[in-house]
Amino acid sequence: MKYDPIKRSLGVVFNKRPFLRKLFYRLLDLLLLRTWHIKKAVREWKRDHNDEVFILDAGSGFGQYSYYLSKQSKNWQILGVDVKTEQIEDCNQFFTKIGKSNRVKFQFADLTKFSKDQKFDLVLSVDVMEHILEDVEVFKNFYTSLKPGGVVLISTPSDQGGSDVHDEDDHSFIDEHVRDGYNMKEIEDKLKSAGFSKVNAKYSYGTPGKISWKLSMKYPILMLNASKLFFIILPIYYIITYPFAFILNYFDVHGNHKTGTGLIVKAYK
Repeated sequence: MKYDPIKRSLGVVFNKRPFLRKLFYRLLDLLLLRTWHIKKAVREWKRDHNDEVFILDAGSGFGQYSYYLSKQSKNWQILGVDVKTEQIEDCNQFFTKIGKSNRVKFQFADLTKFSKDQKFDLVLSVDVMEHILEDVEVFKNFYTSLKPGGVVLISTPSDQGGSDVHDEDDHSFIDEHVRDGYNMKEIEDKLKSAGFSKVNAKYSYGTPGKISWKLSMKYPILMLNASKLFFIILPIYYIITYPFAFILNYFDVHGNHKTGTGLIVKAYK
């Protein structure tokens, strides 16, 4: 399934006005379980980081995480990087319109080559590493770019059914993925080989999250791939299903899962 064309279609609709862009971000916050996990981790990190900090949004996409980070503190400086120039341009325009371009900037960068020596206190990488084959090179660049004591926070599919792959004959639900998911020990070992002194990984998208993901993401995307006419009935679909997805998301974020189709990883320099 092609995910990028749907994202581009949504971008055309929601990029027209700043309030529509903010509405789009709000919808993503509600629908994407990974956003719930990332926000929880950022809130925990924020407790000890109220002074000026520099954050890299590595693979910034639509800019929704940079926007969330910009609301946490006026002392936080955020750089978003991505390989898609149209999204970089859109994000810079949006943050200029809402008066945050002095604290939030976006630029083109290939993460396999991008590094800034001891520049950042936090590197955020949300659903990016499954798109990059040369992952260890990226981890080394993250390590170089972090200040001593800095943290990289990663959300990525696991090998326990991530990308909706459950056996050797399955294919990733998202065609753009270069790997179906990480084994927990694999990503821990790769991050340590890149120089990180401590790595903590836990599963996300446990049983509640897997059900929620199907309701809030998989089925709507399949419908939209079949026909764009499903945009018309999508609001009704979410009115019916989202209350169940909301409850499932809550239990996923606040539970401990022995297995799951996603990973939340923190690596410390």
